[in-house]
This record gives sequence, C-alpha cells and structure tokens, in this order.
Amino acid sequence: MEKREALLKLDKLIGRELHQLAKELDIPIYGPSGKVNKGWAGHTIERYLGLPLNSSKSPNFGSWELKVVPIRWSPRKKQWVFKETMAITMIDPYNLIRTPFEKSYLYQKLQRMVVAVRSVGNKNEDSSYLVGIFEISLENEKIFQQVKEDYEKVRRVVAEKIEEGYSYQESVTFLSGRMGIYIQPRTKGKGYGSITRAFYCRKTFLELFLDLSKVGIQ
Repeated sequence: MEKREALLKLDKLIGRELHQLAKELDIPIYGPSGKVNKGWAGHTIERYLGLPLNSSKSPNFGSWELKVVPIRWSPRKKQWVFKETMAITMIDPYNLIRTPFEKSYLYQKLQRMVVAVRSVGNKNEDSSYLVGIFEISLENEKIFQQVKEDYEKVRRVVAEKIEEGYSYQESVTFLSGRMGIYIQPRTKGKGYGSITRAFYCRKTFLELFLDLSKVGIQ
C-alpha cells in the first residue's frame, strides 16, 4: 500500500476505539499467560491496513514505516504528553559498524515514517482511541545532521570497543541512554542486564513532528 492511500485510510480510523477494532480483526490483546500483548495496538492498525505481521528491520510497508505512539493526560501539566519514547529499530553491532547513516535502517525508517497517535489511560483495559496521524521525515537539514551525529556517535563507540577486543555482543553494553540529542541507544529486552539494544526517538524529537495540541481526543 502506498503512503498516500494509507494516510487516507488511517484518517478514517480517527476516533475509533482500538480495543473494539482489535476484536473485530482478531488481534489478541492478551497473551496465553494473561499478560498484555504489548504490540497489540500496532498489530491492529497494521492488519486494518492489510499488512501481514512481521518483524522486518526494513520499513514495514516497503516504501514507508508505520509506528504507533501512546499519549496520556498529565493532570499536573494539564495537557497530553507522550507516555514513552518510541523504539525505531534494533541495533545489530556487526552491521552498525559497517553501515554509514545514509545506508542504515534507522535512516530508512525515519525518512518515511507515519505515526499513529493513540490515547491511553492508566490501565490497559481503559479505552484507547486513535486520535491523530502525523508524518516524520529528515528533510530539514539541521534535524538530519543531528540525527546523523547521534547515529555516528553510537557507531564509533561500538567500533572502538570491538577494536579494544570486546565481542560484538559486549560492545553494545557500553552504550548509554544518556547518549544522543534526538536518537538514543537503549536497552531492549526483558529485565536488568539485557544485552540487546535499540535506537529510540527521544520525546524532544517526537515533539518536532507530533503536535499533540492538534489531536482529536475523545
């Protein structure tokens, strides 16, 4: 599906309650153990658009990438805020040190990304509505250069640690969520001590493209 067609179709979803849509499309919200299937909302929207569920590193619609971001109401700030940072793609240290930014999966995804914003409550069973559709790109030169710098810094750290004799898996443990202005490397996986890392968008980056004052909150 081309991005323009998808944007039109997604626009028709604004205001829909996503738990109900998940049931209609046979997407499980809870796993066999009873725990929440964390990706249920994204899987629901992907199936609505006709995308088979997969974990490809490339943009999931071929020419563009879809992400779903939750927002919540902050009583203290009296406004809608991002519930969490947004994961973009896993960090594979072997490919990372061999891939300049312009050839990376990170660049491919951010260059043509559509973000579906959904409202959430304090509990998973609280109603969740699709409330806005936004686009992200790196056409702005200043933003492009900062994201590239964030990526290349991560790349340098991993390359340096491998040169010092650490294994590929060990090299990523030297990455820190404190790194990066717009894009940060963070632990991806269950529990403390996980050795997997992924690139995440900081909330300051999301704020450049996602204006939460314009979302249609139910």
